Amino acid sequence: MPRSTLSPTVFWRIHEAIPQVLQLSLNALSLLLPLVAWLIIAHSAWADPRFLPTPQMVVAALGRLWQEGLLLTDTIASFTRVTTGFLLAALVAVPIGVGMGAFASIRALGEPIIGLLRYMPAPAFIPLLILYFGLDEEPKIALVFIGTLFFNVLMIMDAVKFIPKELIEVTYTLGGRRWQVLSQVILPYIVPNVLDAFRVNIAASWNLVIVAELIAANEGLGKRIQLAQRFFRTDEIFACLLVLGLIGLTLDLSMRLLMRRTCRWAFRKA
Repeated sequence: MPRSTLSPTVFWRIHEAIPQVLQLSLNALSLLLPLVAWLIIAHSAWADPRFLPTPQMVVAALGRLWQEGLLLTDTIASFTRVTTGFLLAALVAVPIGVGMGAFASIRALGEPIIGLLRYMPAPAFIPLLILYFGLDEEPKIALVFIGTLFFNVLMIMDAVKFIPKELIEVTYTLGGRRWQVLSQVILPYIVPNVLDAFRVNIAASWNLVIVAELIAANEGLGKRIQLAQRFFRTDEIFACLLVLGLIGLTLDLSMRLLMRRTCRWAFRKA
């Protein structure tokens, strides 16, 4: 049988890049298909707009919340909480993760307790955080910190563990010292993995801050969703969910761009 008949199509090639035109088309399709489905269902005869608002109603709700100044205020409040909590967790996670990945002794000391804590649902800490810190910003930031710290640590630890041993042996052979292995081999090598871990785990930060705002907050997108539910304004709920999705998509694309700009050596040319 000719080889050409066995060759996979561009669409089904395993671990291979696809043409940029096809990629952009598929990206657009992934957004258009849900929107079209939403339009069709929302405008159907059996759909109640009180429970499933149309896209036009959601856009109108967005405009109304923006004009009232609520959307910007709530978005800034939520974004500030997420950014503060996640950055604090990142600053703590990097040295701990590198230490645990590089030194088996530190890994043996820290892995059991971190493995235990990461299976405790972060929202379960909310009552304690409220008791310890009150109802101000501290418990919300602390919840984001707790909910992302341990996952960041373990992902960074794994990135260090899987560094090719040959790189470290060559460094020692050339006269490198322990601190040079850490600073000039390990840290540069894991930068793409660290950024990718942050890209993945920042989504958990948004989940946690919304949960915290649903329980105890005066402003924020979670609080806005709670108020909309109380007054049966489903269009505002959808509007806030749409804003959260757009924020998440923007952060994800920004992290991908940052990875490609700062770690070009880690990506194969298409």
